[in-house]
Amino acid sequence: MNNVLKIDIITIFPQMLSGFLQESMMKRASAAGLVEFNAINLRDFTTDKHNKTDDRPFGGGPGMVMKAEPMFAAVESVRTPESRVILMTPQGQTFKQADARRLADQTHHLIFICGHYEGVDERIRDALVDEEISIGDYVLTNGVLSATVVIDAVTRLRPGVLGGGEEAAEEESFSSGLLEFPQYTRPPEFRGMKVPEILFSGNHGKIAEWRKKQAMRRTIERRSDLLKTDDKNSKNNP
Repeated sequence: MNNVLKIDIITIFPQMLSGFLQESMMKRASAAGLVEFNAINLRDFTTDKHNKTDDRPFGGGPGMVMKAEPMFAAVESVRTPESRVILMTPQGQTFKQADARRLADQTHHLIFICGHYEGVDERIRDALVDEEISIGDYVLTNGVLSATVVIDAVTRLRPGVLGGGEEAAEEESFSSGLLEFPQYTRPPEFRGMKVPEILFSGNHGKIAEWRKKQAMRRTIERRSDLLKTDDKNSKNNP
């Protein structure tokens, strides 16, 4: 079975992806043959001499709307039966760690549609898109910025990408439904601030218990909504 994750990103600003894909974990994942990234310039699929990817909305109103014709051509140039087409949009479902895990585990080919201007022609949504994702309740310049967030979150969960750090991903914030516990490293004391003694005890059971309590305390203080969501889910799924 092919374990390589293929990711195509359709945008009118492919150069915005250069730094992101050529640094850090994305670069290592690509070099190791675990993920294949492909930036697709939507303008390559236009048919007019000005390479227009947008036009004024029918019915009037401000701004411009992404045209259907080039987007259909771009998606259809790479889509296969196993592809999952994702539209990055403020109207989508808010992206969660569980979504990153689902996409990392269940997909082998992701196609990201990165909108711009006032959005995309509704026919793109109706006929091409499998899933709409938002990274938060705010508006960005274009979908490339939000797509990189999702791509990063998904890529790092693919087998082999983290190397020896696979277990660390299981203890990160949101993976257990809680925020991550406090972490410390050398020196044991810095400017009068000391590392908790329990972390020097060597008692892994006690350390795990301390970390769990700290994670719960931090979640209650900073993101109590996460606990409310868990409570609601447990009631709906006894």
